[in-house]
Amino acid sequence: MMSADNYQDRTLTCRDCGQEFTFTAGEQEFYASRGLTNEPGRCPECRAARKQSGGGRRNSSYGDSSYEYRDRAPRQMYTATCASCGNEAQVPFQPRDDRPVYCSDCFQSQRPARGREDSYSYSSDSRGRGRGGRRNDRDSRW
Repeated sequence: MMSADNYQDRTLTCRDCGQEFTFTAGEQEFYASRGLTNEPGRCPECRAARKQSGGGRRNSSYGDSSYEYRDRAPRQMYTATCASCGNEAQVPFQPRDDRPVYCSDCFQSQRPARGREDSYSYSSDSRGRGRGGRRNDRDSRW
């Protein structure tokens, strides 16, 4: 790692606005102390604006929940016949002849009841089985 004496102010060009900005010796030392090897590509003003606007990333369930899905096209739904009760069902996937399709009510009754402790667990038990006791093999079907 370089000492503070080895850093010198550098002039960089912002990739967003094209303005020159100074990457100070202190900023370089800060970047190096955090293990950051790339120099900034945006001036402080454009970095702040990008951060304020969400950084160009879509918010996830871990972030701000105010994101609206208005840009997303409506999901295509398919009509199928429930394998249990025979009623018409709307499903968000293309049904296949080799797999049964259930309406919402029959699907819920087909699922095994889960206790609270299992509803948050996605890990496998000691026998290599994940949720629902299924084998965790790559080519097993559930």
